[in-house]
Order: sequence, then structure tokens, then C-alpha cells
Amino acid sequence: MPGESDRNKVGRRGFLALAGAAGAGAAGLGAPPASAATTAAPGGAARPDDRAPAPRVDYTLPTMVFAGSGTHDRLAALHEAALTDLVGINTAYADPATYDHSGRLAYPPGTFIRAGGGYPAPQRWTRDAAVNAWNAGSLLGPAAGRNTLLSVVDRREDGSLIVQQDNQWWDQVVWILGAWNHYLVTGDRAFLADAYQAGVNTVEARRAAGFATDAGLFEGPAFMNDGIAGYPAPPWRPGIRSSFVLDYPDTAKLRCLSTNCLYHGAFLALAGMAAALGRPGAAHRADAAKLRTAINSRLWHGDAFGYFIHGAGPLAGQLDPSQESAGLAFAVLLGVTDPARTQQVLANAVWEPRGIATSRPHFPLFSDERPGRHNTVVWPMIHSFFGHAAAAAGRADLFGRAVTDLAALVSGAGGGFSEIYDARTGAVQGGWQTGGSGELEHFTSQPDQAWSASGFLRLLYSGLCGLDFTEDGLRFAPCLPEGWDRISLLGVRYRESTVDLVLDGAGTRVTRCTVDGRPARPLLPAHSTGHHTVHLTLA
Repeated sequence: MPGESDRNKVGRRGFLALAGAAGAGAAGLGAPPASAATTAAPGGAARPDDRAPAPRVDYTLPTMVFAGSGTHDRLAALHEAALTDLVGINTAYADPATYDHSGRLAYPPGTFIRAGGGYPAPQRWTRDAAVNAWNAGSLLGPAAGRNTLLSVVDRREDGSLIVQQDNQWWDQVVWILGAWNHYLVTGDRAFLADAYQAGVNTVEARRAAGFATDAGLFEGPAFMNDGIAGYPAPPWRPGIRSSFVLDYPDTAKLRCLSTNCLYHGAFLALAGMAAALGRPGAAHRADAAKLRTAINSRLWHGDAFGYFIHGAGPLAGQLDPSQESAGLAFAVLLGVTDPARTQQVLANAVWEPRGIATSRPHFPLFSDERPGRHNTVVWPMIHSFFGHAAAAAGRADLFGRAVTDLAALVSGAGGGFSEIYDARTGAVQGGWQTGGSGELEHFTSQPDQAWSASGFLRLLYSGLCGLDFTEDGLRFAPCLPEGWDRISLLGVRYRESTVDLVLDGAGTRVTRCTVDGRPARPLLPAHSTGHHTVHLTLA
């Protein structure tokens, strides 16, 4: 992978051209290290001293064209930068001994999408893998997206597949959503069968270990909030020398909005998988319906969702009213809210000056000057989920704000996608959190964060362009803010088709659609082949 100075000199198209050149198989783009490259000698023996052919870079990268000069200036370079982050910087060789516990990874290309440039290896993390594949990885590079998802899958003693059962168990089911999306994008039925087996086994393991039958909710911390800075007091308390949430009493018994919304989405995804495989899915749909009722009845208060219910300790049974933005986004995107409640959620969500914070208000110990690492700061990945939720609900104004806010954060910090930003100043900001000393410590915002980049791509592809992958095909439901002018997304690879999409007008209502110049529904059937041009006029 090129060094920092090289990355700044080589544009995305040039970078990828270098990657495809003879002898340019950088480890970040899929070539195994020299020690891992082997070829078959006569008679079938491996010769480790011979270099194998460099695995291909299995990505098809679309181009975005922004006709409006202001929109072009805000977004064009950042679209290229996000692709470079995901493909050029964070696509890495997946060492089989570390990442192929399932025996299902494909070599070549032998690559997966890692979490980011600032973390030590290995990066075998379920949440990052699932989110990056779900956001854009499976669309841009089906083989790398598939490997990314399977890199966090293990085999049980009976040989069946299950998502790795590590110490961040509470939101493992986000993997099921990434896997279902991968099938809808690619139509890969062999992967679908593996995904359904792993998904069912994972849900059942989690149900047995952490389902509160009295509340009808799943237990555990909130999505992504593995740091104690993401919680008020209690469960935080002084005297504990750790930042990890589960080191604090009663955190395993929390009933959180985001985590339960993910389970609702996972149950619906399992029902979809079952139907696609010709298996019964009524039990999954029933599980989703019961959980949806519990979320809406127990976690809603007044005109908004709360953050979590204390499941144990002195506040057992009480609802914390803080705003948890991932939970709000998932409630909308994963079908937990009805249309009226969806509009309430979006209208009543409180924004910070530079975006949607992970949670708010400030918890004890934190302030504008010392924001909590998982509290009132902007994680672009969560901000992007919220922006997509606004687009899906037809709030073009809020969606436009989400895109421009994130673009301003990234541009203002030099054009790289960092892990976290200050919600008030926009500066790169790792936030504060109780650390190993037992005192507040200032943490680093890691550079080259893959899910920050893939989140920005989610905003552009799923939000702005409205790419909605379904069993029937690729549906188009764009959200084009007023004044952004014509938007074109060119060269999108969908199964056996390549799509050019052109958007005119503004808003979310499609008033005219043509496919290859002929009036049509805004849907490209899943069985389509060849090149197609889809032109939508919005009002």
C-alpha cells in the first residue's frame, strides 16, 4: 500500500491503475505477502519460493457527476476520497489462519475490508465487517464484500456456521443485515445458504444467553458503544480502571434501543432468507412482530424514544431518556416505527452544530470542552445511518443537512475520513473516556476509518440516489435536495447488469421514469443483463 505521501500525490483513478499494473500487487489491494504466495509445482507440490499471480482487484467503481457547481465542489472529490479509503487503503489481504475460520473465503481475490488504518492487526471485528459490507462493500466489490462478512464467521463443533462468539456479543446480529444485503445485491445463493445457517445459529445463541422474557427485549450494551463513555452514571461509576463497557456492573443487562432495533431487522432478514431458500419463515416474522411491539411500548416516552432500560441495579426498570442516534436511525430504517412515529423521530431529534452526535446530552464528566468518546461527538458512521433514515422517510431537508455536514467535517480536516469529530467545532476529536488509569483520558480519533468512508458512500448511493436492493430487483427511490441540480451515478454494477442513473428535479417523488429511453417503473429486474440507463425526474 502506498505511503501517506504517495496517497496524497496519486488520485483514486491513478491509484487503482497502479494497482492493476504488472507487478503492483500491494498487500492493501489483495496480493498476499511474499511468504504466502505459492504456485503448484509439477506433481502438485507447492513451491513457496515462486510468486503466484497477483490476485485481481475485484471492484467496479462508479463515477458520480454533479452538474451543479456548488454540489460538485462539496461532494465530487469526497466521493473519490471515500472510494480510495475503502478500496485503496482498507482492502487488505485476509491471512487464512486468522480470517478463514469458516473455510469459505475466496482466494483469489483473498481480500477483505479492514476496519481502518490506525488499528493494529488482526482486525477481525464483526461490527466493522458487517457495516462496511452493508454500506457499500458488497456493491462495489462482491468478492471482497463476501470475504469481509465471512472473515468473522466460525464453525461450531458440529461443523455448522456461526458468527464469532467474542466479548462484543450484544450486536452480533448486525452481521445478518449485512449478509442479507449482500445476497440482495449479488444474488449469490451459495452465500445465502451459509448466511442463513450462521444467522439462525447466532440468533439462537444470543436468545439463550441474553433475552429478557419479562420485557420482551434483548439485553446488552448499545450498538457500537463498547466504551463506557457512551453511558451515564449508572452504569458508569468511579474506581474502575477500564474503558470497556462490560467491565462495569449491570451493563450486560441493559435493554438498548439500537441493539433491539437490529434484532428486529435481523428477524425480518432471516424471514427473507428463508423465503428465498424455500423454507418456512413465519417464526422469524412472528419474532420480529413481538419485538417491534416491545420496543415501541417500552422504549418510547412522550414524543421520543429513550436510550435504554436499566435491567439490573438500583435503577432497574427505569428508562434513560437520552437520545441515542443509532437507535433512532435503525428504528426508521429497519421498520420499527410506523409512518407517523417515523416523522416524530426525525422532527424531534436534536442536532449538534456539526452533525448528529452519537448520544446526547453530555453525560457526567463530559462537557463541550471534554466531550465523551461515545457521547456528544460525531461518528460519521452513525451520522450516515441517520442521514439515510431521513432520506428513506422523505425528509430531503434533513438528508441534505446530513450530507453537507459530513462533507464539511471531512473537508475541514484535510479530506481524510477520520473515526470521530468534535460535534461543536468540527475538529478531529477522539473524545474523553475513563481509561486504564481509572481517570479520564483523551483518546485518539483513528485515521482512514473504513466505516466513515463507507457511511459517506451509503449517503450518496442509498440516500441520494436511492439504490434499494430487493428480491424483485434494484428499486430506485432517490432523495434529491432542492438546488442540487442534476446528479448522475455512472457504471454501477448490479448482478449481471451495469446501470447509469440520472436524476433531475428535486425531492423524493418520481414523476417520470425511463429505462433505456422508454417509460418504465423505477425498478431494474433482478434478472436483467447488459447496460441500462435509468433517468428519473423528481418533484
